[in-house]
Amino acid sequence: MAAEEGLRLPIAHTIEAANGGLFISRGVGTHPRRVIDSFELIFVREGVLSLHEEGREFEVAQDEALILWPGREHGGTLPYPPDLQFYWVHFRLPGGRRKPGDTLLVPQHTRIARPEQMSGLFRRLLNEQEHYGVQAIPAGLMIALLLWEVTISHEVGPQLEGSAPILASRADTLIRTHFHEPISASSVATQLRCNPDYLGRVFRRIYRCTLTEAIHARRLRHAKLLLAEGRLGVDQVARQCGFDDASYFRRVFKRAEGMTPQAYRRLHVRVHVNTS
Repeated sequence: MAAEEGLRLPIAHTIEAANGGLFISRGVGTHPRRVIDSFELIFVREGVLSLHEEGREFEVAQDEALILWPGREHGGTLPYPPDLQFYWVHFRLPGGRRKPGDTLLVPQHTRIARPEQMSGLFRRLLNEQEHYGVQAIPAGLMIALLLWEVTISHEVGPQLEGSAPILASRADTLIRTHFHEPISASSVATQLRCNPDYLGRVFRRIYRCTLTEAIHARRLRHAKLLLAEGRLGVDQVARQCGFDDASYFRRVFKRAEGMTPQAYRRLHVRVHVNTS
């Protein structure tokens, strides 16, 4: 009897993948001015990247993504800040007929709704690249998933009118920049000189979570980055992320991630890193 053949699965090559990486700034240099022949998807995980494309300026902040077009000149408008880190990947779209249902409308500049999902996809993409090189099918599929995350997110545009969004944005900025310090919903309200209940309602309406949830999310997000880097012990990670009690950190982490910090660290994958 002849041996059974494996499943032959036809997969349309809608995305032609190229190389990608993780850029970590040393606080020197500026993004080069250039014209490339591929799209480039950028996702900022820390800091702000200042770019222009054909004279249009972009400030790509943390948790935001930007797509640069082939054939258009782009470059940096400001030097790299020392805290800047961003993922990047190049890709092309081969020609050919496509059905209307097969296409996505991907905005150019977005605030990513699920930044951890986005980071996880980039880590997987770069891990595969590290081990096997750029393989057309898996890399193309993962880039499609990255573009899906961009598609379901919110396009960055002018700030909403009124004082409420501005107040919520200031609270979010405080959380982003001071999460590693003793901070709470009430201390944020005190610093902004507003009523805690009012701030809580405004923040929840704009960001769809409570101030306390936002503080925990920011601390856990940074904790995952530190755990993935593997240079610090779990207790040290807890302290650097604003948790005075390492046992409490472990409980919060496991409740949010479904695994212990140690287990998360073991799942970390290597990525290709480039620096300025």
